[in-house]
Amino acid sequence: MNQCSYAEIDGHKIAYHRTGKGEPMLLIHGMTTWSFIWDNLLPHLAENFDVTSIDLLGCGDSDKPEDADYSISAQAEIIGKVMGKLGFEKVHLVCHDIGGGIGQIFSVRYAKRLYDLVLINTVAYDFWPVQPIVSMRTPIIRQLAMALLDLGFFKLLVKRGVYHKERVTDEIMDLFYQPLRKERGKRAFLQLAKSLNNMQLLSISEGLKALQLPVLIIRGKTDIYLNAEISEKLKRAIKNSQLEIVETGGHFIQLDEPQLLVDLIKKFIYHKNAQIK
Repeated sequence: MNQCSYAEIDGHKIAYHRTGKGEPMLLIHGMTTWSFIWDNLLPHLAENFDVTSIDLLGCGDSDKPEDADYSISAQAEIIGKVMGKLGFEKVHLVCHDIGGGIGQIFSVRYAKRLYDLVLINTVAYDFWPVQPIVSMRTPIIRQLAMALLDLGFFKLLVKRGVYHKERVTDEIMDLFYQPLRKERGKRAFLQLAKSLNNMQLLSISEGLKALQLPVLIIRGKTDIYLNAEISEKLKRAIKNSQLEIVETGGHFIQLDEPQLLVDLIKKFIYHKNAQIK
């Protein structure tokens, strides 16, 4: 990963990594991960795009304030402000997991600031949050989670979320767990879990139907955390969308099939541009 930079947004530092040349592309991670999840894709995307992967507020190397709004609605506004700081009038937006929820909100609010939208194993509607995230909203469970958020727990969670189990190496787990090594990181993770509210996506259902933006929906067929109906319902709702199923992809599909993801994203963008011309 290239060197980490920071954008100050509303008094908080948002970490990001930027590489490559071309039209701007912004990568948004999901729950339990941070910008490292895109590492295997970055070099290939950077061949054609000016790529920026960010850490959401409360995640990775970004600030982890205890009194801030970590909701996906608030994170969508932060994304827009980061774009402004970096001088991006318009981006290709690529999102994973709750990042996909952030991307949906952003696309409905600010469609003119996007070339297109890619949703990878995304949340949507009221099919989420999922267990064990839901249980972390309960105070006593949150207290237990502070003690139980150890490397072993995370390894189990990650292994269940990949198709190629052998790719869950000690090095990968060190990256997953890095923000949780300090108590502040654990508290931020639990605050993010507590803030997840599917009403913020249900409220934009009609906005998605009216969306004219080109949208690519990618689903790892073996994703056990988010079911297939999510992607199928999004495909039915968004007129200018296409759905790609990756047979050998789990929830953390960036670990399973990074090159295939790159190929699907580039094919989508180039095919769309060719059609416009």
